[in-house]
Amino acid sequence: MKTVTINLGSIDKVKSFVNDITKFDSDFDLVSGRYVIDAKSIMGIFSLDLSKPIDLNIHSESNIEEILEVLEKYK
Repeated sequence: MKTVTINLGSIDKVKSFVNDITKFDSDFDLVSGRYVIDAKSIMGIFSLDLSKPIDLNIHSESNIEEILEVLEKYK
């Protein structure tokens, strides 16, 4: 598992983020305080405080470099 910090400050960023990570077969969790939600769930993401950076846990071993490259625009 790898953890990166991302920022999803707008509705367009959230939509783009979900579209980008659903292309991967891996599991992703967003962690904000004591809340952990599925990062592929738009409704779940909107339940978080998007004004603050959020930790993204990536549960993948194989294509981690490709995933990190896609996530670069959300840092």
